Formats: sequence, C-alpha cells, structure tokens
Amino acid sequence: MTKTKVKPAPVPAVQSRSQAPTMADVAELAGVSPMTVSRVMNGDTNVREKTRNRVDAAVAALNYVPNQAARRLAGSRPIRVGFLYSNPSAGYLSEFLVGLLNQASPNNVQLVVEKCEADEHGVEQARRLIANGVDGIILPPPLCDTRNLIDLIAASGTPAITVACGQPDSRVGGVSIDDYQAAYAMTCHLIALGHQRIGFVIGHPNQSASARRLAGFKAAIAEKHVQSAPELIVQGQFTYRSGLDAAESLLGLAQRPTAIFASNDDMAAAVVAIAHRLGLDVPGDLTVAGFDDTALATTIWPELTTVRQPITDMAEEAVQSLVRLIRAERNGTPEEPRHVVTKHTLIRRQSDAAPRLRPSAKIAGKAK
Repeated sequence: MTKTKVKPAPVPAVQSRSQAPTMADVAELAGVSPMTVSRVMNGDTNVREKTRNRVDAAVAALNYVPNQAARRLAGSRPIRVGFLYSNPSAGYLSEFLVGLLNQASPNNVQLVVEKCEADEHGVEQARRLIANGVDGIILPPPLCDTRNLIDLIAASGTPAITVACGQPDSRVGGVSIDDYQAAYAMTCHLIALGHQRIGFVIGHPNQSASARRLAGFKAAIAEKHVQSAPELIVQGQFTYRSGLDAAESLLGLAQRPTAIFASNDDMAAAVVAIAHRLGLDVPGDLTVAGFDDTALATTIWPELTTVRQPITDMAEEAVQSLVRLIRAERNGTPEEPRHVVTKHTLIRRQSDAAPRLRPSAKIAGKAK
C-alpha cells in the first residue's frame, strides 16, 4: 500500500519569526512610517482614513500587540520639563504658570523654572538645563522668538514647545492663536462702532506676535477704508510704562483718535490711566481695547474690552504636547512636532462705545 503524504498546513510568516512583530514591522507592511503607526494606535484623528485602514490591516495580518508593560514603564517615569521665562507682564506670567501647574501633577511632570533674558543669557540657561538632563523645554514669549536659543535646543535633540509665537519653527512644537486674525477682528469691531480715527500701540519689536497684530490692524484699516496716518501707530514694549508713553503721544495729537487699540492689556490699562488724567471719559470720549484678557482686564475701571488669548489653556496644551513627544520618544516611536492653533475670543466689556458727537472743546490746552 502506498502511503499518501499529507502536506502540513501553511504556517503564516509571522509565526516563523523568532520574536514578536514590532511596530516597525507593521509600518513596513503598511508602507508608512512607525510614527504614523503610533498615531493610529493612539487614536490620532489627524490620520487619513485610507492610511488608518492600511495600518489596521497590517496590525491584523501580523497579529501585532503593543508591549503595554513597556509603555507603562516608560509612562511611569517622571518627566523633567524646563520652563524658561522672560516676560515683562506679571499678569501673563501668572496665568501661564497656572496652566503649567494644572498639568504637571496629572502627567507626572517635574517643573524646573528659570528666569532669563532673551539674549545669550537665555542660551546659557538652556544649555545648562540640557546638560542637567531635562526631558523637554517650554518657551513662552519673548523667548519663543529667540532664534539662537531654538537653534541650540533643536541641535541637542531636546523636545521643545514654543507658546504664542507668531511664526513657529518647524523644528519644535508650538501652541498659539492667530494673532493676525485676532487683531483684524478687534479692529473691525471698533470700526463697526463708528470709529474712523483709531490709534494703535505696537508690542515689543522683537516679538513676531507684535508684527502679526500690527498687520491685522493695518489690514482692517485698509479694507474698511478708514483714516490711516503714521502718527496713529506708536511703538510700545508690552510694558505698562511703554503704554503710558504711547498714550501721551496719541492723546497729545492735535486731532486725537476716538479709539486706541493696544497690543496687550498692560499697555491698554496705561492708556486708560492717561485718559483719566486728562479728564477724558472712557468710553464716552475714548474707546480703549486691549489684547490677552489677563486678570488686569477686569481689575481696572472701566473693565477692558479685549481679545482673549487663552493663556492658561495654551500653557496646559504645551505641557500635554511636550509630554506626548517625550513619551513617544521613550517608546521608540518618535513623533514630529506639531503646531496647535487655539481659538481666540473678542470680549466686550465697559471700555468701548460709539464715538461721541459733540462740538470741539479744549482739554488741558490740547484741541479735542
């Protein structure tokens, strides 16, 4: 009798491996990067459906199971985050710190807070933090615009997030609002109230957000065909003191503006103070608008109409984004830094109104 040989059932290729399939194997089969696989596994909604389906099919074909134990071990290690700051606005810094602290404990983050200047001192501070082994760095304004500082951090391979940078660097992550659109919207609001002569106080010249806000203001003025004059735009520094100087300049004009839009709340508060000193009613004689919606906006009288930049939320998002980058790197699936744009809001309070129409008068020897 002739014996019939029974062929063994084909064994899937994956079972012939000496080791379990890895994320790199899934990426190779799906024709994507390991970073994309990681995003799909973590439920990232920014991945295209077609790509997600390819990854899911590769995961099923390879019977890939993430090493959860290794993930938990990597996720349980504390994360040391360096926070460098050099901001003249106490209100801005206070709200920023609240956001950092809100997310530090839930994410097992240890904050290392360092004050520095936006020059070589900042670079040295960052170099020291990196040498001391911080896992990541957060840079608020104005440090988010310091090119040599970002060059150093990027070259070291240290994950970093910039916050409120008008022109984010692709080498690091970013969280910001659209400063151009925010300033454009506020200017359009003032024009809609009936103001045809609007003064503008620029922020610090070394910050890209300042240029974006100025551009938004100018765009609205040009589009709505409102009166434009060089003397209506005055340089500030984002400080209360610079706001006082700017207000004195604008309100000392022979034909003063009926509204002043300042690039932050500190300078707007200074404009209100000068208006009071000159005996002007706000908003009866002068509308004043700010930017940021810090605590100062509701502690002066009248309370400021302003653009709400969600500073606390942006700081929270910065921590979360940085933690994701660091944990992905620890898991061996590094992610590309991303730029998150958060929503701004125009907040109306008591400092804005339609311009008052009445005969010319004299105030402190100046034509009104």
